[in-house]
Amino acid sequence: MNPIMIDFPDEFHTDRLVIRMPKPGDGKVVFEAVTASIDELKPWLKFLQNEQSEYDIELAVREAHARFLSRENLRFLVFLKETGQFVATSSLHNIDWDVRKFEIGYWIDTRFSSNGYMTEAVKGICDFAFSQLNARRLEIRCDTKNTKSKLIPERLHFELEGTIKNEDLSVDGSELRDTFIFAKIQR
Repeated sequence: MNPIMIDFPDEFHTDRLVIRMPKPGDGKVVFEAVTASIDELKPWLKFLQNEQSEYDIELAVREAHARFLSRENLRFLVFLKETGQFVATSSLHNIDWDVRKFEIGYWIDTRFSSNGYMTEAVKGICDFAFSQLNARRLEIRCDTKNTKSKLIPERLHFELEGTIKNEDLSVDGSELRDTFIFAKIQR
C-alpha cells in the first residue's frame, strides 16, 4: 500500500501537551524558539550551522507539512495545552513503512527545558506510533556526547542496543563521533 493512503490523526494530546502536524504560519513560533535556544541546539543540529531567518524556518515548516501529508516524514510541533505556547518539535523520520520502523528525533526550546515536556512529548509520540501507525520498531539515535538527549530514551525505558563507533561527523564536520542506538519494539 502506498503510505499516502494511510489515514491517522494529525493531532493528539497528552496530559499537558498538544502535539500536531506543522502548518503554514508556524514558522514564526519555531523561529523564536530556535533563536532563544541557539547556543544549546547548535552543537547538535546540522541545520543550525548556517544562520536561519524567519523565512528559512517558515519554508522548512511548510516543507515538513508537505512531507507529513505525503507520509515521508512525520514532524510534530509540541504546544502547551493550557497556554498554546510552542515548546518543542519531534519527528518520526527514516521511516520504513514495510517494516513499520521509525526513528524519533527531537529538540526543545530551552526556555521550557527541565519541566518534563520533552519526555512527555516523546512518550506521546511513541504511544501514537504504536497505536495509530502499528509501529513495530522505534529508534532513538543520538551522539554519545549529547548527554541531555540520551536521557529521554533512558527515562522511557528504551533498550540501548549498541554504540556505533566513528559513525558520523560532528555537525560542524570537525571530528568523528559515536552514536548510541536505543530501541523499543512491539511484536
